[in-house]
Amino acid sequence: MRVYHFIDQKWGLDDIRKRHLKVARVHDLNDPFEFEIATADREVRKAFRAVKDWLHESIGILCFSRDWKNPVQWAHYADRHRGLCLGFDIPDERLDPVIYSETLTEPSDALLRKAGDDRWEHFKQIISTKYVHWQYENEVRVYVDLRGEKPDEEDRHFTNFSDEIALREVIVGHRSTLTRDHLKAALGDQASSVSLCKARLAFRSYSVVPQLNQSLW
Repeated sequence: MRVYHFIDQKWGLDDIRKRHLKVARVHDLNDPFEFEIATADREVRKAFRAVKDWLHESIGILCFSRDWKNPVQWAHYADRHRGLCLGFDIPDERLDPVIYSETLTEPSDALLRKAGDDRWEHFKQIISTKYVHWQYENEVRVYVDLRGEKPDEEDRHFTNFSDEIALREVIVGHRSTLTRDHLKAALGDQASSVSLCKARLAFRSYSVVPQLNQSLW
């Protein structure tokens, strides 16, 4: 599936040059309701806080959208249309869709008592569930096993581009001053396999579309 990752220009160019993506971790996600549950039981909530800490250390998340044309995503995640959107080809079986819900997920007390790997499918359902108002993101995720992986000096993890996370497109925000030459220099020997596109605002709808007039970029 072709999926899209919105990012500020500075970090997008850095990722292109280094051929990797920064892995998000549970405590760093921008929605405080990530991995929250529908219970007021103090003991269950305490147990889930411990699980959340375990997930933060053990599991990383790569976040993508199924589309790149939503102007809200450009505004929120690509520096108000000054950034980039990176298109990747990723096998469908590696992608987990986000579930959008009006209600928090009910926890399973039995699964709380099991060891880490036995709980993962239940935890993945919870961590993949977001409030319905996030559905504009049209999100899918890749979960990355961080166990045994050492972070860098700034406590960050990265996943390298590969055959399963293959960069195929770079879309430049309509407010960006980035040129094709800038991108080709960052891509290096990948330039021939990655398509480049400048975005513009649609004339008749709330949408972001390709700039087809090549003289304008």
